[in-house]
Amino acid sequence: MSLDNRSIAILIAPRGTEEPEFVKPKEALEQAGAKVTAISLESGTAQTNNNDLDPGGSYSIDRTFTEVSADDFDALVIPGGSVGSDKLRGSEEAVRFVRDFFEAGKPVGAICHAPWVLVEAGVLKGRTVTSFPSVRTDIENAGGRWIDEEVVVDDGLVTSRTPDDLPAFCAKLIEEFAEGRHAAQAPSG
Repeated sequence: MSLDNRSIAILIAPRGTEEPEFVKPKEALEQAGAKVTAISLESGTAQTNNNDLDPGGSYSIDRTFTEVSADDFDALVIPGGSVGSDKLRGSEEAVRFVRDFFEAGKPVGAICHAPWVLVEAGVLKGRTVTSFPSVRTDIENAGGRWIDEEVVVDDGLVTSRTPDDLPAFCAKLIEEFAEGRHAAQAPSG
């Protein structure tokens, strides 16, 4: 499937995003023809982690949340990593940015601990998702239904558990992002 002429936002925390969960989806989307923009809390570069504790690489940040809106993009990817996801969910700007994608019916992908940001955005009520197992209770407390599968798709929302699930996650991202808007993506009450 082609993502030519699609503009995709991918989030990265200043420090703590899980490296393969940032790099692999970005590469897959670009190979499918999308223009992918790395967005963070501050400008400059971001330091990723591997397995939450080991240093990863440094990646350029293209834009900050204050410079963009969901209107600028066709879809959104939120990589995991417990440290990075916690930083993103603690930012009102990041949470608002994520919520705006749902309100516009635009597809969103979240892997590992990234559903924490979805919990904070209040967009999981009635949704079926997966995540890193320790996020399960937070998802259920937010009104979501958690299942243990490598990739789950629920009306434009693509979720996966860990870096081991990246091949399935990336394939579904491309498929859902090619489909475009999903009316059922907007949060219910």
